[in-house]
Amino acid sequence: MKLFEANITNSVIAFFKNSKELSIENVNSKIKSTCGINAFFEIQSELDELINTISNNKNIINEPDRAEYGDFQTNRNLSDDICNLLKNKNTEPEIIIEPTCGKGNFIISSLNTFENIKYIYGVEIYKPYVWETKFAILDYFLKNINSNLPEINIYHYNVFDFDFKKISNKHKNRKILVIGNPPWVTNSKLSSLGSDNLPLKSNFKNHNGIDAITGKGNFDIGEYISVKLISLFSKLNGKFAFLVKNSVAKNILLEQNKTKYQISNIRQFDIDAKKEFNVSVNACLLLCSLHKNPGETISEYDFYTNNLIREYGWVNGKFVANIDLYLKSKDLDGRFPFVWRQGVKHDASKIMELEIRNGYYLNNNKEKVEIENDLVFALLKSSDLKGNVIDKSRKYTIITQRKVGQETKYIKELYPKTFNYLFNNIEYFNKRKSSIYEGKPLFSIFGIGDYSFKPYKVAIAGMYKTTTFSLVKPINNKPVMLDDTCYFIGFETLIEAEITQILLNKEITQNFIQSIAFKDAKRMITKDLLMRINLNEIINETDFYELQLEIPNLNIVDWKSYKGKLTKQVFEEKQQLDLFGELNQKKKVASGSVPTPYY
Repeated sequence: MKLFEANITNSVIAFFKNSKELSIENVNSKIKSTCGINAFFEIQSELDELINTISNNKNIINEPDRAEYGDFQTNRNLSDDICNLLKNKNTEPEIIIEPTCGKGNFIISSLNTFENIKYIYGVEIYKPYVWETKFAILDYFLKNINSNLPEINIYHYNVFDFDFKKISNKHKNRKILVIGNPPWVTNSKLSSLGSDNLPLKSNFKNHNGIDAITGKGNFDIGEYISVKLISLFSKLNGKFAFLVKNSVAKNILLEQNKTKYQISNIRQFDIDAKKEFNVSVNACLLLCSLHKNPGETISEYDFYTNNLIREYGWVNGKFVANIDLYLKSKDLDGRFPFVWRQGVKHDASKIMELEIRNGYYLNNNKEKVEIENDLVFALLKSSDLKGNVIDKSRKYTIITQRKVGQETKYIKELYPKTFNYLFNNIEYFNKRKSSIYEGKPLFSIFGIGDYSFKPYKVAIAGMYKTTTFSLVKPINNKPVMLDDTCYFIGFETLIEAEITQILLNKEITQNFIQSIAFKDAKRMITKDLLMRINLNEIINETDFYELQLEIPNLNIVDWKSYKGKLTKQVFEEKQQLDLFGELNQKKKVASGSVPTPYY
C-alpha cells in the first residue's frame, strides 16, 4: 500500500490502526519510544490524513521516475553489503549522517549492522521519500524490538541549505560515519530539468576565463556534496563512505594536494552500476578515514572480490593514473616542446559538415549543397583516427575563418554561393547556446588558427581509449581539419611529422601515457596529459638507426635538424619562463604580494 506517495508495510499500518492516541503529541511520543524518531508528524493534519487513508484503505498514486534527476536509489542488498564491508574494516560508528537519505536503505542497513549507534541524521528533499524512510524505520523496530534504539532525526530539507555544522559541533568527540548516495547528475542537467535542488550559482572550483565558460564550471552534484561534507567533517573522528561516479573520486583526489583535507587511507571500491542501478556509468564506493594526515593516493579495488586493481594519485607533485607504471617511466614526465591543439568547433554539424555523394556535397540534413570549393576542407573525427597514416576522409567541413574572431564579411564578396547557403541556414547559428559565440562575427567557429593550416599533422583521438598517434596527410592538396574531439600538432614538412609520430608511438612513450591516462574518464586523452610528454627525453632514448628502420628515407641531417629545433624550442620556452619569473618578482616587490600566474 502507498501513503503520502510512499510505501507502507502491513506492520506499520497495524501499528497505527491499533493506536488509541489521536493527538500529534501522544502519537509522536509513542513512535519515539518505539523507533527513536523525533517529530514523526510535524503537523496534526498529517496524522489525520494518515488515519483517514488507512481507515478507507485508499491507495495513493505511484511515485514518479526520478532517475532523470540523478536519483538512483540504493537497493537494500547493496546498502547491506556496503555496511558489512565497513564493519569488516573496523568501522563502529556512534553517529550516522546520511545527507541525501532517499528511501532510507542506508539507515536501515546501518541499524542492522552497527551496534553502538547513538544518533542518526537523515536529510531528504523529496517528501514522499521522507515518509518512506520514516515508515521503513518504524517497520524495522516493530520487527526488531530488542535492537539498539538510537535517537533519529529525519529532515525534509534541501541538502544545500541544511546546517550540518550543528551536528558537527554537537558530536565532536563521537565516532562519525557520513554515508550515502548523492545524485549522479551535473548542475547543468538539473538546471535543464527545472530542478530547485541546486546549490547557489557558483564556480566552486574557481575556474577562470574560458574554462568556466566552456564546461569546466559544470560540476557534478555528488562531487559538490562530497566536498562540502568532507571539508566540514574531516577534522572529526570517523569515516566517509559515499557512492559516487569514479570521476568524482578522481576529482576529489586531484584537488587534495591543494585542499589538504584531513582524510587518509582513501579507497575506491568499483561497483557494477549497470547491475545495481541499471545505468551505464563507472561508479564506486569512495571510502576514507577522517581526522588523519592528508592522503594523496587512492587504492582502487573491485567491490565484489576485494581484489586490488591499482593505486593512483599524487607522486612527487604529479597526478598519475597508475603509480606502479608511472614509477617505471617517470623520467618522461615533463613538458612537450610544442603546443597541442584541439580541433575545430562550430556546433552546427547539420549544415557545416558535408559528404560527397555522386560528385555533389550533401549536408547532414541529406540536402544537396552547391557551394564553392575554396572554404571546404576534409574533416576527421575521433572515430576516423584509427590508421597509422590517414590520407582519406569521409567528411568535409566549411571553414569560415583562419583565426578566431576574424571578420566573415569577405565570404559574401568572394564566395557568394557559400554565403547564400550559410545565410539561408542562419537559424542553426542562432541556436548555438555556448556563450563563446556571443558578440562574434557571423558564422564564427572556434579552434582555428595558423596551426590548423599546417599541411602535416600528428593526431590522436580524445574520445576513445586508444593511445596510438596517426599521421595525417593533406587531402585534395589541402590541409585536413580535425574536430574538437581530437588533438594534434601541425608541421610544415612530412619528415618532422613522421619523426614525431614514431617517437610518440614508441613503447616507452605509450607506457608513460598509460600511467597517467584515466581509462574511465569521458575524455581519456586531454591537452593537459599530452603536454606532460617530455619529447626530448624520448629522443635521448632513441637511436638514429632505430628511427631509420621506421622511416627509410630519413637522413642524419634531417635528424640533427629536428633535434636542434626541439632544443631551440625548449631554450626559448625557458627564456620566456625566466622572463616571466623576473617580471613576477618585480611585481612582488612593488606590491608586496605574489600574483597568480596565468599560462
